[in-house]
Amino acid sequence: MSSVRCRPGLLLVALTRQLPRGIWWFRAFVLGALNIGVFFALLFVAAYRLPGGVAATVGALQPLLVAVLSAGLLAERLKLRTTLAAIAGVAGVSLLVLRADARLDGWGVLAALGGAVVMATGVVLSKRWKSPAPLLATTGWQLVAGGLLLLPVALIIEGALPASLTAANLAGYAYLTIVGSAVAYALWFRGLRALSPTDVTFLGLLSPVVATLLGWLALDQRLTGAQLVGGLIVLGALVAAQLKRTKPVDTSTRVLEPV
Repeated sequence: MSSVRCRPGLLLVALTRQLPRGIWWFRAFVLGALNIGVFFALLFVAAYRLPGGVAATVGALQPLLVAVLSAGLLAERLKLRTTLAAIAGVAGVSLLVLRADARLDGWGVLAALGGAVVMATGVVLSKRWKSPAPLLATTGWQLVAGGLLLLPVALIIEGALPASLTAANLAGYAYLTIVGSAVAYALWFRGLRALSPTDVTFLGLLSPVVATLLGWLALDQRLTGAQLVGGLIVLGALVAAQLKRTKPVDTSTRVLEPV
């Protein structure tokens, strides 16, 4: 996993030919740790120790965390509609993927919650710290920093890469490196530059919806009534969070032009 994140970062840095300057050495390391290194380490701990539904439900707290952090770090107003939509999103995801017989593991829950907090902090700081460099360069810095942070952990736990790789292995590795890392993170950070962090993280609630639909379409998995209701709640929360209130037009001071 560390090489999957680090090598596309090195590729982007080589393409853009830009290194961080001044304080951005520190900021690139912090953002790379939050958005990639520490986040993925906690994500995999949660995935190993928890059922997928429990991990997804805890991870669905991220929009609420981002909204709260944005109020403190970006001076964005914490709207009641956003808060209610975030709570509804968690409820919808739980109906969609959580099972009644799901087991809870204390360390797994802490890892999932820590991952949500770490990623939420990284998302908000990515908006607060506006990089002077092009998008691809900033993305590359973070991928390199996150990959280097994961490298010693991966070597200790998983060991070195196998000496021989098949064509299928190389194809999968290339897909994860180029599409799953370089392209995906560039688009993610592009969205953060253009939109509010809260609006962007609400889109993450679509992941369990898409996974459930793919299970139904590709694996012939049965959808329950609770899952359908949960999916509708998630979509409703997403739409409610994205809606912008338009200001009423003040016609009291409008000057009538002569005909």
